[in-house]
Amino acid sequence: MTGTTSPPVANARVVLSVFEKYQKERLLFVQTVADLASRESNIDALQAAGVMCLLRPLLLDSIPAIQHAAALALGRLANYNEELAESVVDSDILPQLVYSLSEQNRFYKKAAAFVLRAVAKHSPELAQSVVDSGALNALVSCLEEFDPGVKEASAWALGYIARHNADLAQAVVDAGAIPLLVLCVQEPELSLKRIAASALSDIAKHSPELAQSVVDSNSVPFVAPLLSNTDAKLRRQVCSALSQISKHTVDLAETVVDGEIFPNVLNCLKDSDGYVKKNAATLICEIAKHTPELAQLIVSSGGIAAVVDYVNDSRGNSRLPGIMTLGYISAFSETLALSVIVAKGVAPLAQALVTETEDHIKAACAWSLGQIGRHSPDHAKTLADNAVLPKLLQILTSSGEASEDVGSDLKTKTKRALKCILEKTLHLEALEPLLQVTTPPNILKYVVGQFAKILPNDIAARRAFVTSGGLQRVQEIANNLNVSQGHGGVVAATGILNGSKMGEHIRTINECYPEEIVRYYSPGYSATLLEKIDEYTRIRDSNGNNTSTVVAKGNIPSENSAMVTAPVAV
Repeated sequence: MTGTTSPPVANARVVLSVFEKYQKERLLFVQTVADLASRESNIDALQAAGVMCLLRPLLLDSIPAIQHAAALALGRLANYNEELAESVVDSDILPQLVYSLSEQNRFYKKAAAFVLRAVAKHSPELAQSVVDSGALNALVSCLEEFDPGVKEASAWALGYIARHNADLAQAVVDAGAIPLLVLCVQEPELSLKRIAASALSDIAKHSPELAQSVVDSNSVPFVAPLLSNTDAKLRRQVCSALSQISKHTVDLAETVVDGEIFPNVLNCLKDSDGYVKKNAATLICEIAKHTPELAQLIVSSGGIAAVVDYVNDSRGNSRLPGIMTLGYISAFSETLALSVIVAKGVAPLAQALVTETEDHIKAACAWSLGQIGRHSPDHAKTLADNAVLPKLLQILTSSGEASEDVGSDLKTKTKRALKCILEKTLHLEALEPLLQVTTPPNILKYVVGQFAKILPNDIAARRAFVTSGGLQRVQEIANNLNVSQGHGGVVAATGILNGSKMGEHIRTINECYPEEIVRYYSPGYSATLLEKIDEYTRIRDSNGNNTSTVVAKGNIPSENSAMVTAPVAV
């Protein structure tokens, strides 16, 4: 019998070979699907072939490698679009994944967490489906795993759930995720640090209560020092997390500042990575907006010069947090506004006001310039020296011509900024370019009002106002407004625009000069003079004709007759 195989053994081998082949084919199938799902061009064909129904039973396969590949394929499919993610939910796949998270090996856990993240990222409704499947507790348990990859996948999924709204973020907090995420920040792996910081940011951004929950877990002392880390992607997430904490309340902002973020955050403004710079500028902006003391702290730390340089070097939306920071700091006091002026912050704001194309950035520039110029005549003069007033006026008039294309917020902020600056401007040279008939009446009244304040008390200014053509333009403005109100004719020194602020201001200006000077510069006065000349000529011609008639009739007395009658007259 040696050298021969018994029939039972041979039969067993045949049977086993069939099962082995089936196993290999299953593994090959699921690995191929996972590979195909990694390319976007294949997704529609896979979906049309009913891939979801075929992958679902493979999640419960007895072979771990097949389970892992099936989960990976599902994650890639769900990550592609919301429709496929909904198919995962509708196929009751989530409960299987959640159950397997606590039972399977680390490779499967990473793939399962990837599927949960891919489903949750698309919408709050899908994220809620993940929560309803009981995934939070399983994901939080994975944060305690030894393998960094499992922790990373779990933290990523928790962040994608929390980012949608406050309710979902609160569910993540209630599951006990924050303390474990803070521990993940302290791990040596950079990718784990990045994702944990991002998840903390996604939780903190929704409300002061959620941000306070992050702070209460003692996160700031561990997160803030990472501003000086050499990894740019980590610095991005750290700046984002700290800014999301700072933005809510004064206490939270002070907590972040107490984490000794200065001067590291200022160094981030000069980072080679654009996202690091923008997030750092956002962090400074969120701190500066709260109180004068926090704004002063930024100034004392040398932050103004750094922010001004950032505004100079940036373009587009990246500029916005720097622009807003300069406005917030300037708004608190004239001393802080002067710090912005001394740091040469007006010029980049004026430049951005003209060169930027987005309305909301222009509106932010107008608002910040208004905060700088509203404090005193000296502040307003600095803005005038940088030609800010004509630039603001140009935006306001151009937005008036294309009101459908220009946001109302830009017009509102530009008008308010002009008003604030004009009310403090006492320099004729700055005001005169705006003293035009084409200037909108709601702005012009402030310009004329400033002249009405200056001229009665300044003799030299009154003379300069005449020689520069200012008095003539005032009369043209008054005449134009009278005509628009249906009162034609030459505008007199009194009686203009009765009952209006503009009329009072113009009368105040006119009363600084003799009436004949005012009439001389009034529109239509030259025509009046020409009429008087014509009338004088007619009278003179008429008198000349009468004299000729007398001579013709011989009625001119002779010299002798005059001598005879003279004594009689006496």
